[in-house]
Amino acid sequence: MLHGLAAATAALVLSAVLAALVRALMLRFGRGGGDTTPHLGGIAVAVATLGVACAGPLLGVAALGAGVAPLLAAAGAVALLGLVGDLRPLGVRVRLVAQAAAATVVVALAGLAPGAGALAVVWIVVVTNAFQLLDNSDGAMGAVAAVTALGLAVCAIAEGRPGHGLLLSVLAAALTGFLLHNWYPARIHLGDCGSLFTGFLLAASAVTVHTRAPGEQTVAELFALTLVVLTDTVLVLVSRGRAGRPLLRGGGDHIAHRLRKVGLTTQGSAVVLGVASLAATVVGLQIHDGRLGPVAALPLALAVPVGVVLLLKVPVYGPASRRRAPRARTPRTPRSTAAASAPVDLARGRG
Repeated sequence: MLHGLAAATAALVLSAVLAALVRALMLRFGRGGGDTTPHLGGIAVAVATLGVACAGPLLGVAALGAGVAPLLAAAGAVALLGLVGDLRPLGVRVRLVAQAAAATVVVALAGLAPGAGALAVVWIVVVTNAFQLLDNSDGAMGAVAAVTALGLAVCAIAEGRPGHGLLLSVLAAALTGFLLHNWYPARIHLGDCGSLFTGFLLAASAVTVHTRAPGEQTVAELFALTLVVLTDTVLVLVSRGRAGRPLLRGGGDHIAHRLRKVGLTTQGSAVVLGVASLAATVVGLQIHDGRLGPVAALPLALAVPVGVVLLLKVPVYGPASRRRAPRARTPRTPRSTAAASAPVDLARGRG
């Protein structure tokens, strides 16, 4: 317990310090793009999480636990992939193949059956990119991811996986430290390095932690824990499909943007998303504990299409968006190097 508190504190402080250092260096030597705010803050989250998690075994304080080392290696590889994408454009196929390869390693070591393993790989890739999609408004992704990480940490400890619980607690602390710089008005953004690293680590940890749970319970619980990011992804895909806009081009059409359109502030949007994630996480924990059956996730599943329909009524594109849709395939100049390389969503939505 004492080691866990010390590790979380160290991750929070290290992430906050590294984020400030990265910001200072990027402002001093260039941002690597046309964005007005540095976008390599994910380096701080990844380094703080990986560094603190590995410090225990190196210092002889605590062991990582079974299955944690491969998970860290795979998440680190995804972080490097995101960092390369932040610095130079990467094709969508390359990014998805690399993410799937990292997910396959984790799933294979988790001992899942081939059918379940294939579904788990797809789910990890989807959730990884869903978290990247959510990184579009100051503080939104960090708040949701920190809540999700804490919920998964509780699940891991309950499943007798203290190593995973410690890792997820460290991730939550690192995200909290980063939020000190990313809360509105953000002084630095996660970028692909941080958003992909966070999404992958959460999704892969969730699969690893739940390998012994019954199928229906696992599906219901994981859906509850990732409700906000999945809803945002569904909303964006449906919205762009209806508007005739390219699915891979970013825009101000996410939940956070629509909440601001109806009167919330940027901070308020992040708080609403964090509270929604907390409420869904509590339901997921109750399902994991057996106090609620898998059917308890049904209201959440029904809330997704209802929420999407209501949010679609908020105008975000403008009257001319549909008329410009046929020109979507013409060459364009990306806003920034990071924006040009995002696999699913290119916008950071800072306005």
